[in-house]
Amino acid sequence: MTAEAASASDTAHPLPLPLPERLPGRGGGALASAVGAYDADAVYDAFVGWAEDRGIALYPAQDEAAMELAAGNHVVLSTPTGTGKSLVAVAAHAVAIARGERTYYTAPLKALVSEKFFDLIDIFGAERVGMVTGDSSVNADAPIICCTAEILANQALREGADADVGQVVMDEVHFLGESDRGWAWHVPLISLPRAQFLLMSATLGDVSELSDDLERRTGREVAHVTGVERPVPLDFAYVDTPAHETVEQLLSDGKGPVYVVHFSQAAAAERAQALTSIRIVDRAGRDAIAEAIGGFRFNTGFGKTLSKYVRAGIGVHHAGMLPRYRRLVETLAQRGLLRVICGTDTLGVGINVPIRTVLFTALTKFDGERMRQLSAREFHQIAGRAGRAGYDTAGSVVCLAPEHEIETAQAVRKAGDDERKRKKVVRKKPPAGFVSWGQKSFEKLIGGEPEPLRPTMRMTAAMLINVIARGGDVYDHVRTLIRDNHATPAQRYELARRAIAIFRTLVISGVVVIDRDQPLPNGRPSIRLTVHVQPNFALNQPLSPFALAVIDMLDPEDDGTDQGPGSGNFALDVVSVIEATLDDPRPVLSQQQFKARGEAVAAMKQEGIDYDARMEALEEITHPRPLAELLEEAFETFAETQPWVRDFELRPKSVVRDMYERAMTFTEYVSHYGLARSEGLVLRYLSDADRAIRQTVPDDDKNEELHELIEWLGALVRQVDSSLVDEWSELVDPRPAAEGEAPIVPPAPPSIVQNRRAFTVLVRNELFRRIQLAATERDDELTALDPGVDWPDFLDRYFAEHDDIGTDGSARSPRLCEIDESDAHRRDEKGEPSGVWRVTQIIDDPAGDHDWRIEAEVDLVASGEAGEAIVTVTGLVHL
Repeated sequence: MTAEAASASDTAHPLPLPLPERLPGRGGGALASAVGAYDADAVYDAFVGWAEDRGIALYPAQDEAAMELAAGNHVVLSTPTGTGKSLVAVAAHAVAIARGERTYYTAPLKALVSEKFFDLIDIFGAERVGMVTGDSSVNADAPIICCTAEILANQALREGADADVGQVVMDEVHFLGESDRGWAWHVPLISLPRAQFLLMSATLGDVSELSDDLERRTGREVAHVTGVERPVPLDFAYVDTPAHETVEQLLSDGKGPVYVVHFSQAAAAERAQALTSIRIVDRAGRDAIAEAIGGFRFNTGFGKTLSKYVRAGIGVHHAGMLPRYRRLVETLAQRGLLRVICGTDTLGVGINVPIRTVLFTALTKFDGERMRQLSAREFHQIAGRAGRAGYDTAGSVVCLAPEHEIETAQAVRKAGDDERKRKKVVRKKPPAGFVSWGQKSFEKLIGGEPEPLRPTMRMTAAMLINVIARGGDVYDHVRTLIRDNHATPAQRYELARRAIAIFRTLVISGVVVIDRDQPLPNGRPSIRLTVHVQPNFALNQPLSPFALAVIDMLDPEDDGTDQGPGSGNFALDVVSVIEATLDDPRPVLSQQQFKARGEAVAAMKQEGIDYDARMEALEEITHPRPLAELLEEAFETFAETQPWVRDFELRPKSVVRDMYERAMTFTEYVSHYGLARSEGLVLRYLSDADRAIRQTVPDDDKNEELHELIEWLGALVRQVDSSLVDEWSELVDPRPAAEGEAPIVPPAPPSIVQNRRAFTVLVRNELFRRIQLAATERDDELTALDPGVDWPDFLDRYFAEHDDIGTDGSARSPRLCEIDESDAHRRDEKGEPSGVWRVTQIIDDPAGDHDWRIEAEVDLVASGEAGEAIVTVTGLVHL
């Protein structure tokens, strides 16, 4: 077995790692004898022996890197994708363990950090591996820590050279050049002079300046391991045939699986749909896929579409999908069952999916500001996914010509050898705004070396506070950070100006004091903070302290009936405060604004407002922003004493609150706003909100309704895709890998009925949904919900007596929803609750008589099976 084949098969999470022996941990293993008095030769020999015992023959580059690491040198590993960098990282961690040092693995994505965490547990043992990602930590005192780059960077700022960091393995180190995040790779290189570094990337380019500086700064030699030939060579082709014909030809030539690369999620999904018109897999292949899928739940809007695609042998993979759908596609691909994957460039960032051919549909992408051509680094990062070591003798990289070129080429081919017809062919012009690219662009990228890596640096108040919290000679620490980095002189000057401006605001606000009465040994005045900085400052939600300050202003007794500071329900206002500190889920907010503007236009047309006035009024309509005025005023007040918060943007919005107030399920909410292609993003946001509320709001500040809302949100996330919650649970208590292949169908989430608080909210939501429909007299929708119930007659009688039905916070108060559980104590043979809840929803009428009611039953067994409240209205009552 080759090194890369072993790496590819053994690190494919969630498949277990079949190890005959283990490195230190879980009873010892091949390297156990090397622990103790450090002996570089013994550690190297033990690592090689461990690899050989697993049937791995090291590539020369891996062998060279392992020797240099054992000798204590830094290593810059710049080798192509498919040359086993993961195994070199294992060697690095083994060296650090043998030296008795803490070693950190850093990566740009939480998904990669999580994947590496599980891989290393299977190699080193659960007790030796921990993970910190900012919103969760597991075994944080372990000798091996997997974390995002920002975690280590903030620790380096706070602790400097004294940090307990003996070694750093930086994966995807080319992120050093990213304008927004590059600082997180830059800071450890500057601030951890005693650490050994392994810097890894398939697309580094020239890093001689960086290496020279690292050697000067640390006194360790830097070994460059590069120039390695791919074990699976690549061939390149530029074609002017339509995508479906190109895919058919590649599959016919035995060049599958094919990864069809797009630079938007919508384009990837549209391509998958288009490819269903051709035969991707035969009957036997479809049967094998159906058998593998078994009882997998495709129960969301996009899930039903994905089911059709994968059963035809076509996968879709992008960040907007639910995690369980992405994992399904990855697992089916790893088992060789999918022949085509239509995805975005996310597969180019280390995700382990076997690919024979990479098919580019474009050589341009939108980078958040403009459309531009791919850089050589981006191109090679994606193209490098082609060719599977141990499976393929070659990989292919194919580029489709632009659409207008393809149409022209088709017309020319149709004309055949008839010169007169060929002359009449009208060449298609590129569409307006097209950023030009073509065959020459492709050839240039093939031969292009990755651009020189230009490290970036930034300075924020949060960074400066972390440095000041370190103590000692703060001036010298900051000067080193600003002046002794790899930025250009002009950039360093701007960093210095920025640091001075931030420092002044910190002093003026009283957050920092300059103590001239207690100077440092060098005569400089001491600089210290006057506020306590939590150990994980700037690692989680940076605005959490602000959120706590605002929550203190709210009244836990407020149920929406009084006009307090939040002018609403306390539990929902707390949610709004937390949501304002989270990153914006832009597709959701965009659709909220679009829908709100559409509804406003319809209302204004009905009122006879003219076009110009409508257009002017629309400019003021945005997505829902609860508590915006209160939050913005509080933010300004808070910033007067905590100016660092100005580094971060307050973003009032309503997603969790909106879903709760609309009494919608996840599927209904996604459908309501047309978010099927972004349902994974919606779920991630809900999961982030769930963790933020649980971790930020003190238990003493949680009233019963907030406890119920939190339980509802957690249960909602788990019911939609339990893999998010289950993964974090697995991190806390890792379970041994099972024998054989991992199950493709994830386990069903726990019965929703078992979580009484969450289930109570679901029941109330179902009843309040009917209140909302009744308030707007939507008889047809009510009748569809409750066939056989005479809603029209009931509403006619109600509105003959009252003008409206209340739907505000007081109307949905738990006091108006009475639940009788006296018939719910029976249990079936599985031990699940059986029987029913009897529920009475009281309508909040204007007179406050509360004598109009909805009576219903909740089937507990059916609810447990469905993962939602199954409610049947049994009567509409006027007392």
